[in-house]
Order: sequence, then structure tokens, then C-alpha cells
Amino acid sequence: MNDLKITIIQSNLHWENKNLNLEMFSTKIDTINEETDLIVLPEMFTTGFSMNTKMLAERMDGLTINWMKQKASKKKCVITGSFIAEENGTYFNRLVWMNADGTFKTYDKRHLFSFGGEEKNYIKGEKKIIVELKGWKICPLICYDLRFPVWSRNTKNDPYDILLYIANWPERRAHPWKTLLLARAIENQSYVAGLNRIGNDANDIYHSGDSSVINFKGEIISKNNPHEEWIETTTLNYKELEDFRKTFPAILDSDNFEMAI
Repeated sequence: MNDLKITIIQSNLHWENKNLNLEMFSTKIDTINEETDLIVLPEMFTTGFSMNTKMLAERMDGLTINWMKQKASKKKCVITGSFIAEENGTYFNRLVWMNADGTFKTYDKRHLFSFGGEEKNYIKGEKKIIVELKGWKICPLICYDLRFPVWSRNTKNDPYDILLYIANWPERRAHPWKTLLLARAIENQSYVAGLNRIGNDANDIYHSGDSSVINFKGEIISKNNPHEEWIETTTLNYKELEDFRKTFPAILDSDNFEMAI
């Protein structure tokens, strides 16, 4: 299987300003000159982590979806990130996996951050998704999901190769963010990519980024520059992953379980 190139864009966000954020990310994406298979944007990349759902929510044929289609088509790769989606008067923190041909899949954030009031404004997702890209299987999740390892467990019946988290994770809890990303890679024997924003939001909550790409051994293989706006493309090698799993097939000894949704 071919290598996979993932580009993460660690960036500040303009609070509740879709047009400025889309313009900013357009500029950043246009600067990516090397080939890539996947471009990753932060959680709620058009607004920041806002609870102002009625004013900011979009339908699935709105501005953000059309922008993602255009950018994915132009760059000939997948683009993913989440935004505030509305369906039948209810709201979701929805990740969109936008393919270059304009088709897409969605994942609604399962674990809503009650400490920040998210559960009062959004409906939680009922199932996770595993998408395929160039033969790789990828499980995309959102921010607070990181704290709940059962939800992200790599299983024998539905395995994945990459676990992907997009986030608005505050700097005051940066140590858990960095530690749990490493743990998810080790326990699931998979690559993990964690993309977090930087900068202050309107609630004066600062985000340090601390984005990283981690291999199946729990080793950071990206530059991992906190507090800075940066764009980095990391190449993931499938043969190295496959060889490691064959040498140490811990998943064969894993527990069988069913989750109550």
C-alpha cells in the first residue's frame, strides 16, 4: 500500500466570522505546494468553539460545504474539519470528510463538553465512522472525544490505521491533550494525528496548539511547534505499521465488547 501524506494546519481563528476564516484558510491552503492526500482543519474552523448556534449554523448545502467542495477539488485531496450544522432545527458539531470529487461523509461529535455548555446547544452523535483513503482506514473524531478511549478503541471487527482528532483544546489542559494523544497511538497500535487551534477566543480562553502526528509506537514524528501558526505535511508509511502489528499483535488479545449508545 502507498504512503499517505497528511497536512495539518495549526491556526488562530477569527471569532464567529465565517468569511474571514474561510478567506484565511483559503490563503493557507493555496500556499501548500507539495502533494498531499489529506488537509486537516481545526474543530469549528469557521467560527471558533461558539455556542451561538442559531446565528451561526448552516445547512448541508451552505457556505462551508460549498467552500470545502471547491478547495478539495482544486487541491485534488480530501479536506476535513468541523462546523456548526443545522438539521430540522437541531444543531451538531459536525466533522465533514470532503472528497476531491465532491462526495462527503460526516461525523457528529459524540462527547459534548458539558463544562463549556456544549450539551445544552448541540445534539451528540450516535455513531463513529471509519473512512478509506488510498486503502488506509481512518477514524476521525473531535476534541473531547479524546478523553473517552472506549469510543476510539481499535477493534478486530472494525479496524483502522489512523486515528484523527481535530480540536479547540485549551492550553490550561495541554498536558492531558499531549499525553492522551500518545496513549491513543500506543493502545490502538495506530498512527494518530491531533490538530488543535492556537490563540485566544472571545471567552479569553487561550489555545497553544500542540498539534502533532504520532506513530504506532507513541513517537512524535512531526515538528510539534506550539503557539505558532504553521502548516506541515507528514508522510505515513503503511509497511512500517503493518510490520509492527505483525511483530507485536496486541490486538489479538484485546477484549470483545459492545457499547451501549
